[in-house]
Amino acid sequence: MADRGAAFFDLDRTLITGASVMPFALEAYRAGLVKNREIARWAISALSFKLLGDRGDATDQARSDFLGKIAGVSVEQIQEIGREMLPTLVNKVRPESKRLVKMHHEAGRDTWIVSASPHGIVEALAEVLGMTGAIGTRGKIVNGFYTDELDGPFVYGQGKAEAIRSLAAERGYHLEACYAYSDSVSDLPMLETVGHPVAVNPDGALEQVAYERTWPIVIFARKTKRAVAAGSFASAASATVAAAYLLGRRHGKVARPR
Repeated sequence: MADRGAAFFDLDRTLITGASVMPFALEAYRAGLVKNREIARWAISALSFKLLGDRGDATDQARSDFLGKIAGVSVEQIQEIGREMLPTLVNKVRPESKRLVKMHHEAGRDTWIVSASPHGIVEALAEVLGMTGAIGTRGKIVNGFYTDELDGPFVYGQGKAEAIRSLAAERGYHLEACYAYSDSVSDLPMLETVGHPVAVNPDGALEQVAYERTWPIVIFARKTKRAVAAGSFASAASATVAAAYLLGRRHGKVARPR
């Protein structure tokens, strides 16, 4: 169908609470892939991300970390790390996100996780959640071991938009009929790629963009129990976006656009 759409979900602070880096780091530490000082650095990074969000300026460092940790590691070992951390990730999935995934499926849309995390890990999470699939970062594999090169785009920033456009062409999705959910201004390219962008628990920069462009904003599972409805729902003209807003509204009051 010409208007066939899909829904794309960022992982950290959107589909799940907090960041996935710590569960991965802990399992990588147990597997002997990272050292104590690296765990400390990742913990600080995870705390900063939880409090401030992703500013979108860490592409080179994130890519370096990803390639540095998997280079020389067997595919089997990464798969084992994924299996060990999967229960933790499942427990971090927001109940509101689960309901959004269900609503999109009931509307006939495919659902995808889009994340810079290793493809095998996000793919396993998508399978457990009954989603269509996942788009994650893939490392190049030679003789069963990862090299220090990528196989495809680094799925971060512009890489997410590139991956979504490629998948849409492959699957026959009409991008104007697609939805994207993210908390971070670093995902602005992904949000701009679809016809129905939604800011979820947005950082300050993304919140400002959403207000300026009249994108819906929803805030889930915050201790402050607030929900924001920004812009015009008429511009989205979608019962699904309205439902996302209502899921947030159940948790608190509506804040007016600034």
